[in-house]
Amino acid sequence: MFIVQHTIISDDIAHARFACHLTACKGACCVVGDAGAPVEKNEIAALNKAFKLLEKELTIKSREQIKESGLIKKGNDGGLELACVDNQECVFVINDDNGIALCAIQKAFYQGRINWEKPISCHLFPIRIMTIGAVDYLNFEFVPSICSPAVENAKASNQYLAEYLREPLVRKYGTEWYEEFIDACKYLRNQIAN
Repeated sequence: MFIVQHTIISDDIAHARFACHLTACKGACCVVGDAGAPVEKNEIAALNKAFKLLEKELTIKSREQIKESGLIKKGNDGGLELACVDNQECVFVINDDNGIALCAIQKAFYQGRINWEKPISCHLFPIRIMTIGAVDYLNFEFVPSICSPAVENAKASNQYLAEYLREPLVRKYGTEWYEEFIDACKYLRNQIAN
């Protein structure tokens, strides 16, 4: 573990090779699982706004699930999470012509129809954050059955997880934090190389 400001970070995050490969995994991280994506309280208004904008674009099952259980619910760990269809597929999942699961919020963001990309937990995946008091603990949540193509893709392109997730990490913690973080990651990598 290493420390950057108010965060404690798993060494795996510094060393891991990871770069999403959507054509191989088909967006499985939005579909596979037993709980919805973690949601921060400050994201609730943006999620409600996104739902109002995108409701008609979501699947019938997603709309039925939201009507039945709400858009956001309390998870088993006591935190907030997005609703899922059949406890698996996120209610914001839409599929493209190639059968790849995409986030309707992110698609609308790229199209300029919404000014918020998606929940930070989704943007940061496979990094997961657990907050205790004023300290965030960052862990690498590698799921071999869905994330192996991302590892192979990263090895082929010489990409590290820490650099791959630059944008969401800056979004969450800011540029100054990210620069300290990336320096620490490079230091740890050099320790192993020497």
